[in-house]
Amino acid sequence: MRREDFAFNSEDGLEIAYYRWRAPGKAAGIVQIAHGMGEHSLRYAHVAESLNQGGFHVYANDHRGHGRSVKGPQSLGDFGVGGWNALVGDMVTLTRLARTREGRLPVILLGHSMGSFAAQQYVLDNSPLIAGLVLSGSAAVDKLAIDPSQDADLTAFNRAFEPARTQHDWLSRDPAAVDAYEADPLCGFGINKKAMETMAASAMRLVDPAALAQIRKDLPIYIFAGDKDPINHNLEWLKPVAERYRAAGIANVSEKYYPEGRHEMLNETNRDEVISDLASWLEKAIPA
Repeated sequence: MRREDFAFNSEDGLEIAYYRWRAPGKAAGIVQIAHGMGEHSLRYAHVAESLNQGGFHVYANDHRGHGRSVKGPQSLGDFGVGGWNALVGDMVTLTRLARTREGRLPVILLGHSMGSFAAQQYVLDNSPLIAGLVLSGSAAVDKLAIDPSQDADLTAFNRAFEPARTQHDWLSRDPAAVDAYEADPLCGFGINKKAMETMAASAMRLVDPAALAQIRKDLPIYIFAGDKDPINHNLEWLKPVAERYRAAGIANVSEKYYPEGRHEMLNETNRDEVISDLASWLEKAIPA
């Protein structure tokens, strides 16, 4: 597997880093990954490797305020002038770049955590661009306690697992995965107050029936999560996402929930099962 590093200029002039992992031989499609808050795209290299072997190219950008898209440590968690809507716009730009570069192969958008909220907004206006949507570690935004008056604190999700070995045990039952996250200087931070404000300002569009009705009805959607992910509150805050898509007339909505799984199912102790299940869904969404 060979990774290639690129960048593009966003609509507000910010340079956005992105990566490409190419499948050997002829590919069936492209999986575009939108990572979560306080992390970066290179954490998904193992997922990209598996998807490459399954016949999919993988593209992923470091969101503004994250990874290689920041100018320095002071910019971590800062969405810049364009804010949340520009973050979603960056994902649309990457889709167009990937489709152009790969001969208009179909694109599946996979969003994790914060990236899944961005993906939920993406499909309201841009569902014709993609062949399918995957949501990982997600929730219905109206169920979450988003406080735009302060910086996001990711360690607050650890309360359900106290007494805990680390401040990030909520991510995975795999100690090695948690330790790697904590050792990574580009992980573990929350977005700043201004970024939270711009994210909160767009949140209610994601649950508006009129907006959801704009999603094309034949879009395949796959939602997966652990049932001990504190973001979904024992799935109570996640299942409404699937229900709302079905109410909007989208018939092909699949759900997969893993017992005892925490927030990062792609880094969980049963990650091989999770990635295999994802690959099986992809094969149905985009036949070879």
